[in-house]
Amino acid sequence: MRLRLLCLLAITGSGLAQDAAIAAPKSVTVPITLDHNRVVIDVYLPLPDGTTKRIRGWVDNGNPDLEMSRRAATLMGLNVNCDDKACSAPPPHEITLRHPKTGDMKVSLANIKEAKIPLKPVSAAAVMVPGMSAEINLPASVLRNYDVLIDFPDREFTIARLGTLKFKGTSSKMVINAENGLIQVPSQIENKKYNLALDVGSSISFLSQELSDKLLATHPDWPHMTGAIGHANMWGSDDEPKWKLLRVDRLQFGPLYLTSVATVGLPKNTMDWFEKRAGVPMVGILGANSLLNYRIGFDYAHSTVYFDIGSTFRAPDFDVIGLTLRPEDDTRFTVLGVADFEGKPSVPGVQAGDHLVSVDGVPVPDSTMGQVWSALEGTPGQERKLTLEREGKKFDVVAHVQHFLGEAPEEKDKKKKSPKKN
Repeated sequence: MRLRLLCLLAITGSGLAQDAAIAAPKSVTVPITLDHNRVVIDVYLPLPDGTTKRIRGWVDNGNPDLEMSRRAATLMGLNVNCDDKACSAPPPHEITLRHPKTGDMKVSLANIKEAKIPLKPVSAAAVMVPGMSAEINLPASVLRNYDVLIDFPDREFTIARLGTLKFKGTSSKMVINAENGLIQVPSQIENKKYNLALDVGSSISFLSQELSDKLLATHPDWPHMTGAIGHANMWGSDDEPKWKLLRVDRLQFGPLYLTSVATVGLPKNTMDWFEKRAGVPMVGILGANSLLNYRIGFDYAHSTVYFDIGSTFRAPDFDVIGLTLRPEDDTRFTVLGVADFEGKPSVPGVQAGDHLVSVDGVPVPDSTMGQVWSALEGTPGQERKLTLEREGKKFDVVAHVQHFLGEAPEEKDKKKKSPKKN
């Protein structure tokens, strides 16, 4: 009798396990919050008591490293080890993406050896990267084990078991680094063949400074400027006020012919670092700013990327207030520099080191980079009342939205006056 009962329980348990496996979805689609061109989604962390905790996650296929905040690691009860520069912890076995109708999908982290955690004060334990709401990322080393679809027009992210998704659009072979999952796509600029990385985790596109300088020397009329503003204001590093921006008239990226691509010139040492990590020669990175009209499918199993156009809208990307900002661990924003416009500082009265307190009365601290830049953009000529703080004293400045990285007035005049060809 006991043997029969044990057999019955084993069969029943096996059946339940099979039913659970069958019921588990092969894919899940979740909403995207597009924040400073970065794909942010809800992620559920496993807690020691068997429950889960919802936090924000950043889909970053341009980074092979798993990263998380100290708070996220603490919530999961991970064993965090620190030195004087950074912290790390063994990651959880999996995280969960959740859809209320189709169910939960587990995303495995089993192939990840460690999670990187920034060394920050207790007051900034929830900060993975200043200026972002995300406390964990989904890196290339994780995404490569799945089918992935990033739908910018409809603001959706889909992840599925390999071989599950049916991709649409034009396709291109992609070169995948076997060690870390980073992607390069064969490209052309000025009829010369290059490799460009595909990085939807980057808010802006990059070219090597050497190539950028050559293009500008050949095409001095291409819009260019100094100073990381708008989506080029990535993290608020000290060198961003000196970044050289160039709008490339046309480039081919796999099957796509992209026009008016805003890029930042990368110095040689930084470019060399990216190239070493990529494992193949490359001249730059195509970021999300160039792909916002597309649904991008990553077929890792077949080393193929798909581009399905979903919109033809071209948003004005640099109609903004000309500040370069740094998000701080304490959620404040520091002014690093003021971009020139037509040879003069675009925001008179503001200095590097000032703290941006509010825009049109809306407080800036506790905001993300994307939220702040949404407040600083608009139609050229529009006024924005900026409240700043310098040495403990607050003051107001009236700033105007300018049309940065556009054609110079003399170039516009030339085109208007040039006779039409028959």
